[in-house]
Amino acid sequence: MPQKILFATQRYQYLKDRILALAPENWENGDINIRDFPDGEHYHRITSSVSGKEVLLIGGTIDDKETLELFDIANGCIQNGALCMNLIIPYFGYSTMERAVQPGEIVKAKTRALLFSALPATSLGTKVIMIDLHVDGISYYFESNVRPVHLYGKHFVREAALEFAQGRPFVLASTDAGRAKWVESLANDLHVPAAFVFKRRVSGEETHITAISANVRDQLVIIYDDMVRTGGSLLHAAEAYRNAGASAIAVITTHGIFAGDGFGEIRDSGLIQQVVCTDTHPNALLVNDPLLKVQSVAPLIVDHFQHIPQ
Repeated sequence: MPQKILFATQRYQYLKDRILALAPENWENGDINIRDFPDGEHYHRITSSVSGKEVLLIGGTIDDKETLELFDIANGCIQNGALCMNLIIPYFGYSTMERAVQPGEIVKAKTRALLFSALPATSLGTKVIMIDLHVDGISYYFESNVRPVHLYGKHFVREAALEFAQGRPFVLASTDAGRAKWVESLANDLHVPAAFVFKRRVSGEETHITAISANVRDQLVIIYDDMVRTGGSLLHAAEAYRNAGASAIAVITTHGIFAGDGFGEIRDSGLIQQVVCTDTHPNALLVNDPLLKVQSVAPLIVDHFQHIPQ
């Protein structure tokens, strides 16, 4: 097996450190010299040798700067002789723009996938590792020699739900019917009921909740959603479950984006007792509030490379 060396973009250095803390001792810490110029351009120099090594590069497509930095570093490692490339993208941005709804809309989930598909080939190929994609079909947007890998955080959701419930019965719920099958699968694994809300779209920005699929009266309701951005959909669903008689509500999400004052609105609503998310997005680490608990996906990533055949 080739020597593994681990790099990260600037915004994901925290996750690189957490992975290295769990990884075998022979995983090498990769160094990059990065500088920003006054005109907005950016300088990168890979100062660790990557020739003949298996490169693991962590970064998200959380914004355009981060996306290009990830592409630039990956390309640089390949040009400097990396034997194979593993792009670890914990949060795949634009994942809700996976299809065109109106004529002329650009499917940016696909354009991002095509960008990384344009990386030069390596001797042992390129993998793109993603976690809890909003739509599984995004995996099929990658082309050329790129092999997509979709890691699921089911274990994280299961453990977080059981820890919050503390032996109490609960209902595992979703924010809408779109995630119902995934939540139902999790609920079956946990041997608990599943629930979701029915929505009627009033306009492009407004929806009304018309019904709930299960009886939640006097029940602890634990809502799972793959991502929380502004928290608007989550709060509408939480209010519906409360109005239907839920005794308490908690939230589990893989990707805590909390754009703007999203987390503040969740906290101030008084609807939710606890929010648990992972560290797939750096915004989650910016929230300093006892309502939020952040767990790392570093064990999931390390486990993939230690136990899943390469």
